Amino acid sequence: MKTYPIPLIPGPTRVPKSVLEAYLTDYGSGDLEPEYSDLYAETQSQLQHIFQTKNQFAIMTGEGMAGLWGAMKSCIVPGDKVLSVASGIFGYGFSEMAAGLGARVKTVGFEYDCIADSDTVEAAIKEFQPKMITAVHCETPSGTLNPIGEIGELVKKYQVPLFYVDAVASAGGTPLATDAWGIDLCLGGSQKCLSAAPDMALVSVSNRAWEIIEKIDYRGYDALKPWRSALANSWFPYTPSWHSTASLSIACGLIIAEGLAAAIARHERVAAYCRQRIESMGLSIFPRQESSSAPTVTVIQVPHGQDWDTLNTKFRKLGLAVGGAFGPLAGKVFRIGHMGSQAEMELVTEGLDVIEQSIAG
Repeated sequence: MKTYPIPLIPGPTRVPKSVLEAYLTDYGSGDLEPEYSDLYAETQSQLQHIFQTKNQFAIMTGEGMAGLWGAMKSCIVPGDKVLSVASGIFGYGFSEMAAGLGARVKTVGFEYDCIADSDTVEAAIKEFQPKMITAVHCETPSGTLNPIGEIGELVKKYQVPLFYVDAVASAGGTPLATDAWGIDLCLGGSQKCLSAAPDMALVSVSNRAWEIIEKIDYRGYDALKPWRSALANSWFPYTPSWHSTASLSIACGLIIAEGLAAAIARHERVAAYCRQRIESMGLSIFPRQESSSAPTVTVIQVPHGQDWDTLNTKFRKLGLAVGGAFGPLAGKVFRIGHMGSQAEMELVTEGLDVIEQSIAG
């Protein structure tokens, strides 16, 4: 489908009209016009509110993975110790990324249908003494929400130099306390709960992370170092996408106008309703415990005796687009993305009606 009549894929999410309209303005050069620097500063302030941080942001043109890679390459060198807390595809992916950069990696692994256990993580920190701990807040492929605050307390207790957290699918949809949790590199993307196009990567950077970034002095296209002075000097590492920044600012503004607490409560209400309806159909939620589930995505086990591809074809014929799965969960579960603009009761109800009709027929 080119567009989805009932869009419930867990990202990229449906983009509101006002956000899309930002691309219709014929902006000038962000390198030359002071208005772009003003917009960048305003957008940074909006993101600081949503991420609950005073830290400076690198607002980078590119999908969220650009920030994930850039932050890691800017902070570690071959031989550095990286402890990866992994409970899903992206968590285990960070282990592979760090190893690919030559780091010595220890993975604290958990099953995909549960969340990280702080006692196990603490034991690994004491034994391994890492330079960086990586973790994923919301694992969208398995629908879980990890206890980042608890891991952050361990980072502080054992004075781990860097705490790197993927909040791509949580920022704006569930509580995220970047500063209170001691997150040094908090990574986001424009296309999930923020409901903008998939063209901006966001990284909030703590002061101690900046010190390490200066020492590493990584010079690649995705390097974080140039962003430290970019706004102050109105000189960006590459030609900025004024259109993308404007759309991101409008998207953030929608959340702030609603109220961050209200937006989070909306996600929680829609998630609770979605799961109640799913269980009333006789279907099973994937994570072992309800308390492990993220408020931005619901993962459902494919009904016994049914084939996912066949079921997905039924959904799409009725206009519903949800997410399948990949890796170890491929063909076993499917995912409803009630995040950002899609955390809307009427839309989710429409999608659930299609699911109920499809599994019965």
